[in-house]
Amino acid sequence: MATVMPDKAAPGMTPRTRRILMKTALFLGLALGAIFAGAPVLWMLSTSFKSNGEVFENPPKLITENFSLDAYTAILTNGAQLRFFLNSYIVAIAVTVLTLLVALLAAYAFSRFTFPFSKTINAVIVSVQAVPPITLVIPYFGLVVGLGLYNTYPGLILTHMVFTLPYAIIMLTAYFNTLPKELDESVKVDGGSSWTALWRILVPISVPGMIAVGVYTFMISWNEYLFALSLTRTDDMRTVPIGIQLLMGQHSYEWNQMMAMSILGSIPVLILFLVFQRRFIGGLTSGAVKA
Repeated sequence: MATVMPDKAAPGMTPRTRRILMKTALFLGLALGAIFAGAPVLWMLSTSFKSNGEVFENPPKLITENFSLDAYTAILTNGAQLRFFLNSYIVAIAVTVLTLLVALLAAYAFSRFTFPFSKTINAVIVSVQAVPPITLVIPYFGLVVGLGLYNTYPGLILTHMVFTLPYAIIMLTAYFNTLPKELDESVKVDGGSSWTALWRILVPISVPGMIAVGVYTFMISWNEYLFALSLTRTDDMRTVPIGIQLLMGQHSYEWNQMMAMSILGSIPVLILFLVFQRRFIGGLTSGAVKA
């Protein structure tokens, strides 16, 4: 006859008490994680409202007594600084649109057709994700200069697409794989082509996946620093990350302006995420389960 072992829980601890303790521990863990992630952003926001001299006060203060918008005024009234934002918008939006267009066509081909070397091409696409970008700076610099695209928008856009396209193709291929092929076949039965099936049927129902890929692509391009620095020469072609770095002078750092520009540079990505939050999360998870 089997022997029933006594419960090893602490004496007097009921299942309800254990659940409360587990929820409390989970809440504390999430709270600590939120503080760890949010504290630097909060400090950055606080610094942007201080004078540059007040930044070095000891002991430091999170809430300043001399609230000032001087750092934001200096950024928003400086034509050179505004040009950095314009450049970032042009490059990031162009990269997002072109990446989505190319990735849609490639993903549809990988998901719906069988063609020679498809597995090899897929392996190459995945392997590109594993290459550290810094190892490609010199080759891309030589290529961009050789093509006459140095210090131009096309040079930056095409280079950013090299790093955004693999992820976009992988994600959209996984998303298309969740859609039944009967949708395509029904279009062909009605006399439509594969092109019609893609644009009239698959694209409209793939909006969550496209939004997820688009938001990710925009963030990667907006925040890219290494190639934006290497492939541009003049300030009228530089982007926001380079503009922040240029506030580090030879003899002094404009910390309040750096923080203000960082906050302003974070706003477009934050708004984009908040607007498309539900579709973004749904698009990320939908491709993980194959119908």
